[in-house]
Parts: sequence; structure tokens; C-alpha cells
Amino acid sequence: MKRLKFSEKVVFFINSVVAFLLLLSYVLPNIPPKTFATLSVLSLGVPFLILLNVLFFVYWLFKIKKQLLLSLVVITIGYFLFGSLYKFSNWEADGTEGLTVMNYNVRLFNFYEWIPEKGIDKKLVEFVKKEKPQVLNIQEYHLQDNLDFSFFKYKYVKLEGEKSKVGQAIFSQFPIINSGSVDFPNTANNAIFADIVKGKDTIRVYNLHLQSLRINPREQRLTTENSEKLINGIGEAFKLQQSQTELFLKHKNKSPYKVIISGDFNNSAFSYVYKTIRGDMKDSFKQQGNGFGRTYNFKFFPLRIDFLLVDKSWTVDNFKTYDVEYSDHYPILTKISF
Repeated sequence: MKRLKFSEKVVFFINSVVAFLLLLSYVLPNIPPKTFATLSVLSLGVPFLILLNVLFFVYWLFKIKKQLLLSLVVITIGYFLFGSLYKFSNWEADGTEGLTVMNYNVRLFNFYEWIPEKGIDKKLVEFVKKEKPQVLNIQEYHLQDNLDFSFFKYKYVKLEGEKSKVGQAIFSQFPIINSGSVDFPNTANNAIFADIVKGKDTIRVYNLHLQSLRINPREQRLTTENSEKLINGIGEAFKLQQSQTELFLKHKNKSPYKVIISGDFNNSAFSYVYKTIRGDMKDSFKQQGNGFGRTYNFKFFPLRIDFLLVDKSWTVDNFKTYDVEYSDHYPILTKISF
């Protein structure tokens, strides 16, 4: 091995910093955000850090330098801790009996026309109708007379208040025998649930929306000033998410039925709240997902912040992320069998 040139030393220094940050991020799922709020923000950037380390590995590989071992070792540690960032699987409509559940943050059905295209709301409804999920969980639901979800037989809608048209919804093709809300203090975010009867089974379906991060997916550049505001704001949101998670789990742990947790966690699979909420449940994407599983339209790197978690005793038959742009989130669908 030849000695490194000055330019290669600079690259290796940057490589070392990136590798250290990725290694540091591996411990974040075990650290409550209330302890180190700013540090916990790093969990959102784990996919980006992994991709950077892959690039550094390839760079040193082409140069046939032993420095490739740094990123290789750090990536390998992450693989054994969290599994692969990129999944290889295929969606197949196998025709077997099961339950299909879709999760979708619809961003108020584009009520404020963030997407400059007419009829987004109706296209979204038609998309759901075409895909035929048996259970649909919606975050950022907006009550509108012109949107018809009557192709579902049952529903539970929880709005923020008596005069509000915004909230969350659970739609089902199977009877809902009980429903309710887990209200989080001083925020519009909350969790709702519905006890759904399918055949001889009763399942509790949670629709969970943790504290929003207020990230603008169309932000063109991150200046020093707005990056600082973004990091501080996300850190505070993560603190609230921890409190909301604690309230949610108190309710969930008293459930008399097996549980599906579906929702927008506003945090990644490398975060404290994800690990705490997931517990011993199965992540449908990790079981049968494909690709990066990106669920949020963020231009800088793939973000998976929407999840479908199911009881550990169930089988995840299929999982799909839809690449349709009717919201700033992408819908996800899983099929499970009991």
C-alpha cells in the first residue's frame, strides 16, 4: 500500500467523521430524546450517513487502499444491528385469505394546493378505491363533502374539535365494535383506535400520528441559519414524541386484543420512539418490503417515517410502497395472515 497523498488524507478525514457519526447514531435508539434532544436529530440522517459510507468504501476500493475497512466495518456493524437499509422483495397478489391494511398521510387531501395540480383529492380517493385495502388509516384527514369513501362499510373519524374539519380516520370493510382516541396534550397530533372483527378474530387497529417535524420537502437549500432552526425544532419535536409514545403505550398495553400499529411516526426506524413503540412487533417493511421504503418526499435522502407494525405471531405476506404523489407522504400497504 502506498502512502496517502494530501488530497487522500483530506478525504479520509471526512470519511472518519462520517463513519464516527454513523457509529454514534447506532446508540441513539437507546437514548431518550429528553436526555439529548439535539443529538437525537441524527437518527433522521442515518440513511444519508449509510449512503455516504458506501460511497467512501467504493472510493477506497477503486484505489485499492486499506482505508476501505473503516466504512466497511461501520456499515457491517449497522447491518447486524438494524438489518439492511435497502430491501429486496417483490409484491405478489397471491390470492390467499388475509387482511390488507393501508396507511396514508394525505396532507388534508391537498386542500391548500401544495401540489399545483387540480383534482388531487379525487385522484387520491380513486387510487385507494382501486387498490382495495380492507382497512385504511389516514393521518391529516380533512372532512370534505365532495370526497366519497362510502366504498368502505365502516369508519371511525376523530376530528380535532367540534368546529374543526381536520383529524384522523380509520375505514374498514369489517365491523368496528369499539373505537376511541388517545389524546396528546397541547397538540393536534394524537392516536385513535378501532376494534375490528374479521371472522372469529377481533383486532385492535391503532392509527398513530406523532408530533410533526415541520420539514418543508420543497426547501431548495439548507443555509446555516435555517439548518440551525431546523435542528432545534426537530429536537423539541422529538421530546414531545417521547412523551406521546409513553402515553400511547400505556393505552396499547391494556388492549384485550392483538394489535396493528399503523401511522406517521415523524421519525425514522433508527430512532428511540420507533424502537420503543415497535417492541417485539414485526415491521411489515422489514419483513417483505422492497427498496429504501421511502415514505416521505424529502429531496435530500430517502426517509421512512410511516410504519405498519403487526403482532409478532402473525405472518406478513406482502408489503408495498406506492410511488404516487398525491401528498408529501407515500401510501404503504401490507397483507397479513393470522
